[in-house]
Formats: sequence, C-alpha cells, structure tokens
Amino acid sequence: MKFSAALLLSALCTGVSAFSPSSLVAKKSFVSPSTNNVNVATQLQMAEDDFDFMASLNSRMAEVQDRDTKCPLVVLYAMLPRQLMKIQVKNPLLMELVRSQMEKEDPHFGMLGMAILNTGEKINLTTGVEVEIIERPIFDEKDGVMLALKARRRFRITGEVANAEQGWTEARVEYLDSSQEEEDEIEDNIDGDKMVIARAMMKAKELTAPNANMENNVSLVERWVQLAKEVERQPGQIDELLLELGEIPPADQPTERAMWVGALINPLPAMGVAMEVRPALLTATSAEKRVEIACEGILRSIRHMDKSAPMW
Repeated sequence: MKFSAALLLSALCTGVSAFSPSSLVAKKSFVSPSTNNVNVATQLQMAEDDFDFMASLNSRMAEVQDRDTKCPLVVLYAMLPRQLMKIQVKNPLLMELVRSQMEKEDPHFGMLGMAILNTGEKINLTTGVEVEIIERPIFDEKDGVMLALKARRRFRITGEVANAEQGWTEARVEYLDSSQEEEDEIEDNIDGDKMVIARAMMKAKELTAPNANMENNVSLVERWVQLAKEVERQPGQIDELLLELGEIPPADQPTERAMWVGALINPLPAMGVAMEVRPALLTATSAEKRVEIACEGILRSIRHMDKSAPMW
C-alpha cells in the first residue's frame, strides 16, 4: 500500500497533538505529581522520534525518485526494445559502472546510439533504451567484461547530462509508454485530426496482411523471414532472433509493432540486409511515422534480398 508524504505527515501530526502541553493540562488531575515530569519527557521523545521517522522517510522517498528518474548512460549502439546483445567491452569506466550496478542489485543502465546527419556529422541521440544485464558479467583484466544485455523500456533525456561522482555520464530521463504516447498524440494533435492513430493502425496491419506483391501472397514479415533464412550467417539465426523478440505486437499497438519490425530487420549483430532504421524509429514523434519507417525498411530489405532492387 502506498501513502503520500502529506498523508503520513498529517497522520503523524495528529498523533503528536495528543502529547501537546494543552492536552497534558487537561489531563493533569489524572497524573500523579511524581510521574508528571517523566511522562512529559517520554512524550516529547516520542514526538521527536516521529519527526525523525518522517525525515528518514522523506529521504528514502527522494532516493527512490532520484533512482527512477536519473539514469547512468552509455553511448554504444542504438537498440530497440526486445533486442538482445552480447558484447565484450574493454572500457574501464563501463566495467566500473557494471560492477557498481551489480553491487547495488540494479543491473540496468541507459543505452544510447548515434545518428549520422546528411552532412555526415555524427550526433548522440537523446532517446534510447534501458538495458538489463541478464547474465552475470564475466570480468577479465585483459579482455574486459563480457555482457549479455536485453533492451527494455524506451526513454528520453529530459535533464542536463553530467558526469556522476564515479566518472560515468548520468542524466534525468523520462521513460516512455507507447499507449500513453498514442493517447497523448490524439489529445494534443494541433490539427484536430483524431484519426492519426487509426491511420497508424491501418498501416501497421499491412505488415502482417497477405500482400499481392509478395510471392504466394505472404505478408511482408513472412516474406522477410523467408528470405533472411536463405542468407543467415549461421543455421538457426533467424529462428533464434524470432524467439528473442517474441510475438509481433498487434496492429492496434502501432508503435510497438513498428519497434518490433525494426528490431527484426536490424538485428544484433547486423546481417547487412537492411538499411539502419533504429535511430529513426527512436526519434520519430508519431505512431504513424514509426510505422512508415518500419514498412519502408522491411520492404526495401525484401527487395534487396530478392535482388529486385539491391541497395548495395
């Protein structure tokens, strides 16, 4: 059960008032002179203990809030929710961060990627994913640390990025919920267009609906899987990838469906059969745009693999 600080403070203050001097005067005839001073001292100590408890509670609440909104950040790869990555890193600061998070029994940190502008300039993304360390890290002074990371929640940096006391980078973040984003998109649409999410859902259906332009009228996702299995780097790679990602989200969750498709066609490690869509998906500001990116990405990848329109 959760209690607000105001509610707890009100309850405690009500309890303390029972030991106020006015109440002691009202009850003086029932307290013997020999015990009166002892009772007052005991009651004052109880009041002090109550306020000490509130100070400790407020401190713990602040720590929890700080932990929920402040995230250590690593700039390495643009990952999407559900993706699994196994890497070996020799960076001493990352190794120390991993040790620290494991000691705190909080095996999470933020993962950010980079985007390449049309000018060729590389910039750090301000949207990323929280990754979970899903296996015990293996540390080696010579080879660094071996990590297995699973991408979970998306987030957006909302505060100043600064160095933590230990040396790594931290920032205040807002964790993103796709359903809430889509609800907000309907409410906040400046053009009064309430069909924005409905259109995204309709486009999302095209990813799994029979497609007359595909061999045997299979869907875009089915055709991509067929072709990818023909060029996979080791037997079972695509089956393992599908197992990691789980079932494709339904079309009435267009953002989640788009993220799933992006994770499918841009696996880790890369297969080299699709253009990079993860930064675009992470930075897109509407569900419809995310679905458009996923649809274009998977279609171009299919045409590349069936050699009807090679990209390179």
